Amino acid sequence: MSTSVNKVVLAYSGGLDTSAIVPWLKENYDCEVVAFVADVGQGEDELAGVEEKAIASGASSCYVVDLKDKFVNEVIFPTLKTGAIYEGQYLLGTALARPIIAQAQVEVARKVGADALAHGCTGKGNDQVRFESCFAALAPDLQVIAPWREWTMRSRPDLLAYLAERNIPCAASATKIYSRDANLWHISTEGGELEDPWNAPSEQVWTWTAEPEQAPEQADYLTLSFANGEWQALNGEAIEPVAAIDALNKLAGKHGVGRLDMVENRLVGMKSRGCYETPAGAVLYAALQGLESLVLDRTTQDYRIRLGNEFAQLLYDGRWFTPLREVMLAAATKLAEPLTGDIVVKLYKGQVTVTQKRSPNSLYSNAFATFDEDEVYNQKHAEGFIRLYSLASRIRALHEHDGGSS
Repeated sequence: MSTSVNKVVLAYSGGLDTSAIVPWLKENYDCEVVAFVADVGQGEDELAGVEEKAIASGASSCYVVDLKDKFVNEVIFPTLKTGAIYEGQYLLGTALARPIIAQAQVEVARKVGADALAHGCTGKGNDQVRFESCFAALAPDLQVIAPWREWTMRSRPDLLAYLAERNIPCAASATKIYSRDANLWHISTEGGELEDPWNAPSEQVWTWTAEPEQAPEQADYLTLSFANGEWQALNGEAIEPVAAIDALNKLAGKHGVGRLDMVENRLVGMKSRGCYETPAGAVLYAALQGLESLVLDRTTQDYRIRLGNEFAQLLYDGRWFTPLREVMLAAATKLAEPLTGDIVVKLYKGQVTVTQKRSPNSLYSNAFATFDEDEVYNQKHAEGFIRLYSLASRIRALHEHDGGSS
């Protein structure tokens, strides 16, 4: 354990773990602790009184930084263009927020003259890798302290007892069922009955979305507009990206849209189960994919899908501040240039469905696709195409028929 730390900036949430980390750092590193709180849209309830809590825990000061606009404009919407979905399901709500939080934490550390950074991630999760990879790229000179990899405490009762011994107030209890992480894009839930994959999630798990069976009987239809893959308007009304995500979360959540119960492969090697709610994300991904189907040719769309898979892995693994991320986002921006148009989605009983699509860049031609008589496509031309397309199969079959002789 290093003894050379003078001032450390801690990524602080006001929860049990970080409330215990503040005094632990002071006792074990004999250093000043500055609390840093990232507002990424987790909600007013989560932020209420957080500065007072940090000071009461022993922090010398607390910086609350509003990152919502930066989060949406520099991370969420650029990632949307890639179509990144981890393991075909997860819309990366937790992973998306980590780079922007880590970057702001480093900026606070530079501002206050700190020589170390600290976080409350456990040694079993992905977030320790994400945070520390960002720190390595942005501030390799700063020491990183991860208390969960150093201290002997192993449970919520241990942490509560530690705080009680020091008369540090904490609203947490030993009976907390779930571990949740929320931001503007999503809320995740782990623990409780979810630790057994044979247990179906109870209704207590879901907090943003209605039970689909109990959702309204009347569907809602929304028109989403894009220009070059960039967000423009909701139902014909221009609306800023942060407000748009907030509105879509409410509208889609009311219909039970955006639920996911998933067992995923963590970067550190183990599997974990989480329940994710990403209502706005489900709607936006469906809309952009609907627009892509209209304007991208087959090989371009296939490449975009592969790019999305690779970018999801990069983001999940915490490699945001790398040259590869810059290259991949540049490619996604180029691919999104023709994504201009309007998409109508239907929200009903847990499902989001694209029902209408239009674009000035549409490659769909009724003149070519119609089953009626047309003057632009001679069906006899298909014969030559098929013979060339299947030439390899024809040669192989002839070769086998001749017994391998040439």
